[in-house]
Amino acid sequence: MSTRIDEIAPDTFRISIYVPQFSLQFNHFLVRDDEPLLFHTGMRGMFPQVREAVATLIDPAALRWISWSHFEVDECGALNEWLAVAPQAAPAVGALGAMINVADFSNRPPRGLKADDVLETGRHRFRFVQTPHLPHGWDAGVLFDETDRVLFCSDLMHQLGEVEPVTEGDIVGRWRHALATYQETPLMDYLPYNHNTAKQLAKLAALQPRMLAAMHGSTFVGDGAKALMAGDEVLREVLTPAVHV
Repeated sequence: MSTRIDEIAPDTFRISIYVPQFSLQFNHFLVRDDEPLLFHTGMRGMFPQVREAVATLIDPAALRWISWSHFEVDECGALNEWLAVAPQAAPAVGALGAMINVADFSNRPPRGLKADDVLETGRHRFRFVQTPHLPHGWDAGVLFDETDRVLFCSDLMHQLGEVEPVTEGDIVGRWRHALATYQETPLMDYLPYNHNTAKQLAKLAALQPRMLAAMHGSTFVGDGAKALMAGDEVLREVLTPAVHV
């Protein structure tokens, strides 16, 4: 597995590990600040690689906040490994996720974030946005960096393959391809679409992000609101084909 580090915004780094067996990049985002923040811990098996990458940017022991969207191994599987090397670090996740999973799973008490809570790390201000069942899980939520207008959007805008770190291209088309591929793969019907989906995407679009930092694939630079709303049409077309006969 190869590791690549790219600065996608001032002091915001994308640490990407490509796994050819899955044709998939797993991205972890480090924000270097007075109180450094890591978004996505990575899987336990990837921890040594991610830690080594982080160590080129900061002392891993200085990490203060660890966050993610929803309870899943690539999102938070290595949480306790990070807590072991960073004595001042704490999880910062949605209050629901903290209650139903993290308070028991974590070796250190989490900070439960309510809707629109702001986490300040120095120069950066991160707003927590609840997005239940988007991309999946009732505990789902995302962080929006109000300072640089970066939306850490987890599995939204999911892309396949080993792609460039940043793109201004058709990220929605790439997402369509990934969704369609997974819909045809047994056990990979992983993203729901219901009456609440468009409302959640509109809420994210209203933030007017200029970057969409995806867990899998390139970070998109451009009109994030337009991309998110176009994503709603993609989800309806791919995930509810019976509606489009």
